[in-house]
Amino acid sequence: MPDAPIRAVRSPVERLLDQVALLDLSREERAIGEAIVWNIDEQGYLSIDLELLADRLDADVADVERMLKIVQRLDPVGIGARDLQECLSVQLEVSGEHDLARKIVDDYFDDFANRRFERLEEKLGCSKEELHGAFEDISHLNPKPGEGAPTSAADYIIPDISVDEVDGKLLVAVNDGDLPDIRLSPVYKNILKSPNGNNSEVKKFLREKVERAKWFVQALQQRQITMTKVMEAIMKRQNLFFSGDTSKLRPMILKDIAEEIDMDISTVSRVTRGKYVQTPWGVFELKHFFSEGMMTDSGEEVSTKLVKNLLKKIVDSEDKEHPISDDGLAELLKENGYTVARRTVAKYRGQMKIPVARLRRAI
Repeated sequence: MPDAPIRAVRSPVERLLDQVALLDLSREERAIGEAIVWNIDEQGYLSIDLELLADRLDADVADVERMLKIVQRLDPVGIGARDLQECLSVQLEVSGEHDLARKIVDDYFDDFANRRFERLEEKLGCSKEELHGAFEDISHLNPKPGEGAPTSAADYIIPDISVDEVDGKLLVAVNDGDLPDIRLSPVYKNILKSPNGNNSEVKKFLREKVERAKWFVQALQQRQITMTKVMEAIMKRQNLFFSGDTSKLRPMILKDIAEEIDMDISTVSRVTRGKYVQTPWGVFELKHFFSEGMMTDSGEEVSTKLVKNLLKKIVDSEDKEHPISDDGLAELLKENGYTVARRTVAKYRGQMKIPVARLRRAI
């Protein structure tokens, strides 16, 4: 059955340029608008100083800034902002509502960003309920207007390896169905049969090409063998996970697998980098199975992923009006058998992009 045609999806830049083209602008204004669009990063923010952009276009900074304001009010609103404050402010302005929220963003952004609720109530002369409503309004804005574009076929993950259960056993298979069948072209054979085939230079040329072709085929075969070996070694060390208890991951580093299959660490690193495996329990990136270990109070070595998962659960369930400090998180982890220093808690929290306690505070 032939593949269904892939629907063409215009990129965020193309959609913005289309909108600029529909505006009633002079040639100079249009050139400035297009230059602004081309200098917007993936998150939707302007990645160049207006003064530098003005110099490149030989235009006045005031004209560039005026055009920037027009671009920022295209769809998505807030695109091309120079910082988060400007991005949120533009969205609140265009909505025409949320007066208190806009005043917070425009005049007291530092207090807002640092969750200084009592100070905001005092400066704004508002109640706790009104402040809570304003924060709710702000929370529904888009801090990254460059994201959220429609996905295309290229956005889907196609696993490189699959692990399937067959007759009660887990079997590894390399997903290479998209690779064509590689073999020596008959063109070379025909050349050898032709009168020119007796020419020594022709024979030398053909011999080199055939050797290269054989090497390429062998490389593809070796790639499949290596990927299979690596995956089987991972399954052996992570037998609890592949028995169905996906919460049980043992500490494992690249060196462990390299020693298991008697290969260089660089080879294992190359094979696992950016690769995905499809299992009966979902699709996982191979690096998911690798982590450092730590010793529990009971003397058991566990994966740091388990500690991070517990840390996230504690933060998710905390009282957001009184978020737990890093010292408090360390104490709670210790109560669960994981003796972790405060600085280690801060490290794990940063790796998981969990803000510090004061920035997790809610009204």
